[in-house]
Amino acid sequence: MLVIKEQAGRHEVPFWFDPLCPWAWITSRWLLEVEQVRPVSADWRIMSLAYLNLVQREGKGLSDEYRQMMTNAWGPVRVCAAAAEHSGSSVLGPLYTAIGTRLHNHRRRDDPTVITEALAEAGLPDSLASAATSTEFDQRIKDSHDEAFNEVGLDVGTPVLRIGGTALFGPVVTPAPRGEAAGRLWDGLVMVAGTDGFFELKRSRDRKPSFE
Repeated sequence: MLVIKEQAGRHEVPFWFDPLCPWAWITSRWLLEVEQVRPVSADWRIMSLAYLNLVQREGKGLSDEYRQMMTNAWGPVRVCAAAAEHSGSSVLGPLYTAIGTRLHNHRRRDDPTVITEALAEAGLPDSLASAATSTEFDQRIKDSHDEAFNEVGLDVGTPVLRIGGTALFGPVVTPAPRGEAAGRLWDGLVMVAGTDGFFELKRSRDRKPSFE
């Protein structure tokens, strides 16, 4: 029997993200749509693609370009960890939205002002931007990351969400379904998450991420 944790009459859905991942960003916007049409509340949590690919997978099979991107990926998630330490985990949702909108919708991946702008939008001090180059909060990142990946395994990436007691990679979808279409996708995930022994559905992607 699938049991989903409830908070104030809504089903709480832990969702692990790395701010750099465009697919996690699209899925996160879908989950916000689900909140509008189903009794669901997102519980935003951090994971790290850098930790996954460079440490846990030991960088195997990575091109030099992708390895450098992973090294750079430490910055935004470290800032998220510092923000959660400073103001509590409830700040992760607003901060993720502020960072993700700039990185993905506005395509400002190489703009160093993204982090300070996002911190300001989320009502956080710009001093937290210095966490991007510090290892001070790395253990917090790893603890949150491991909570998800100890369940879902290391052969997947992000997004990861948990429905009831079942952690799943995905859904990977583009663009984000809206309105009742978002709700129907949620209903399907609840069904598969409640199926004992269910592991995987997959097909090759035939399009790039769309942030519309």
